[in-house]
Amino acid sequence: MIRSSCRVSLTLRGNRTRSHDGSEPRTPNSELSFLRLKTCNTKIVQSAGEKVIPATLIPGDGIGPEIVDAVVMVLDSLGAPFAWEEHKAGMAGVEAHGDPLPQPTLDSIRRTRLALKGPLTTPVGGGYRSSNVRLREEFHLYANVRPARSLTPGGRYENIDLVLVRENTEGLYVGFEHYIPIGDDPHAVAIGSGVNTRVGCRRIVEFAFEYAIRNRRKKVTVVHKANILKALTGLFLETARDVGKVYESKMPMEERIVDACAMQLVLNPWQFDVIVTTNLFGDILSDEIAGLVGGLGMAPAANIGIDAAIFEAVHGSAPDIAGKGIANPLAVMLAAAMMLDHVARNDLADRMRKAIDLTLNEDKIRTGDLGGTASTKEFAQAVINRLNRAES
Repeated sequence: MIRSSCRVSLTLRGNRTRSHDGSEPRTPNSELSFLRLKTCNTKIVQSAGEKVIPATLIPGDGIGPEIVDAVVMVLDSLGAPFAWEEHKAGMAGVEAHGDPLPQPTLDSIRRTRLALKGPLTTPVGGGYRSSNVRLREEFHLYANVRPARSLTPGGRYENIDLVLVRENTEGLYVGFEHYIPIGDDPHAVAIGSGVNTRVGCRRIVEFAFEYAIRNRRKKVTVVHKANILKALTGLFLETARDVGKVYESKMPMEERIVDACAMQLVLNPWQFDVIVTTNLFGDILSDEIAGLVGGLGMAPAANIGIDAAIFEAVHGSAPDIAGKGIANPLAVMLAAAMMLDHVARNDLADRMRKAIDLTLNEDKIRTGDLGGTASTKEFAQAVINRLNRAES
């Protein structure tokens, strides 16, 4: 695959164009009918007769380029309707543009309002903030959706099918922190403040209910710590109760204190379905539910908001295995399936997930972290083979 700092391609009515760098673009073959995205307030609209959806592709750092390449191979074979604008971020962004989130990358996401992102490394020192946090703030990505589904039998927990919806822009992650010096110690006291708004709480809880209804889930569990953090998460619980009354005829709601929820996820995770919670609690619980199904290598995520939707793996850039061709691409692959769901191509998303399931469980082809011997590209090719067999 030819890479450049920016590769833009768009295919309309069957015409194949070249990228800005002159290379052949990645162009899907499938038709796309009139479509308006319904999962967030983005304004992406595809006119009737168009064949592709412009999307930003960020390979990322470490193992990112390897696993993203593998996933794009699968998407191309599937006939996914994406025309990629490829841009750099993370350390690659610093090396190319002096910024982990270069302006061309932000401009591309602002145009396409849709992105698939590999893991990013935040440079140490230099005052750089987390690129992921910056993206959430820049594009108001208020909903972080992390599904956890059992993919391979034989683990400690089987038949897991959970979804965690995390508020992504408020809470204790707003970064209001400072030190108070005492005597010779400039950091004698550390103070951090959280911010929850009624608007933000209502927005994320409504999102969770709408997600649950649209995906035919069974119930919504509101997770909080209002017994101790009476203002910060008390507002969240109060607002959730108000929202729950509106939806009570369509979707049942229950409440759990966060520590009890964490324990119950270990003891009996099958009792949960859709969990909605605040930023910090969601960050912690989402990794816990990923552990139920095999770890972060199996954990996709969607960041959905007012101005864009960005899909990614939950795991990091794993620089220790970068370039070895052994990384598991499953998390990004599953994130790409979520991206297809987001643009109302559920048919393609379902085909992709089925091919993944058959590759893992019938063909027994797995990467090393799952007890197999397949390389990154070998696993992707095995999924492609399954897709091709399904069509024949």
